[in-house]
Amino acid sequence: MLRLISHKMADKNLHIPSFMTKPGMSGMAGPARKPVAAVDPKPKLRPIVPDQPLPQIRVETLAGLTKGAPWLLEQLHVRSHHILLWTTRGQGRVLLHGLRRGFGAHNAVFVPAGKLLAFELGLQVQGLAMLIPDDGRVTLPDRAQHLRLQDGTEQAEFTAILDALRRELHDQRPFMAEALNAHARLLSVALRRDLQEAGPPPPTRASERIVRRFCDILAAEYTNGHPMAWYADQLDITPTHLTRVCRQAAGLTAAEMLSQMTQHRARSLLLDSDLPINRVADSLGFGSAAYFTRFCQQHFGAAPSQVRKQARV
Repeated sequence: MLRLISHKMADKNLHIPSFMTKPGMSGMAGPARKPVAAVDPKPKLRPIVPDQPLPQIRVETLAGLTKGAPWLLEQLHVRSHHILLWTTRGQGRVLLHGLRRGFGAHNAVFVPAGKLLAFELGLQVQGLAMLIPDDGRVTLPDRAQHLRLQDGTEQAEFTAILDALRRELHDQRPFMAEALNAHARLLSVALRRDLQEAGPPPPTRASERIVRRFCDILAAEYTNGHPMAWYADQLDITPTHLTRVCRQAAGLTAAEMLSQMTQHRARSLLLDSDLPINRVADSLGFGSAAYFTRFCQQHFGAAPSQVRKQARV
């Protein structure tokens, strides 16, 4: 059947075609008409930005989701929408809200909005990503989940629903939004059935519970410039102990997790917004633009203005 690795962790989109009017029967010249601009029946979708609201359900290949920028998935980050990753080939490691696990083919990884995610994209990893707005339209688990689907019927069910979603997005047919929501609810039912069939998750260690609590705080506070001692104080432990348990559970120290979160958000703001550099620095909790510049030079090899300029060339 399946084995679970879990941690507690309409609008109307109706296209109405235009119709040509018939010329008058009397042969009299009618009033001159203004030329009608061509309308693209399939407008291009806007790029997906992890921390910005998502207007509708989206399905992308993993390659399409990152668009040549693997850091979008591989660096630790938090999203404002839910994400379901379905792998069809390859293997690697995923960091789900502080706990690192291995994944392989036919794995479903679900991460709710507001939970931490880092997903390694190796050369052989292929699959799909489904992104769902966090507006209650679909009932979903409130904790990150990792399912290994070993039954062929269950694998086919996931694949068929995702393929149906992709067709709807490609065809842009009438009532598309309603159809997307219906397919998403079917996938939610399949996911929750598989979770229930797998039974209760294994018990977690005390150190893992600390790391999850740290991730909850980190997701909410990482842009406020707190020192690591502040996070340790919120957990009633020492910074040394926090570093130790994070390294054991996540393979990263607490400081490295905070740094990755900041790097991801910094690059997103520099590439996907026109905010002045000093406002980007302030939004990330840096005391000055000069300190933010040193941070970018250390991690990106260039000043913030150069990072933005190079991406837009």
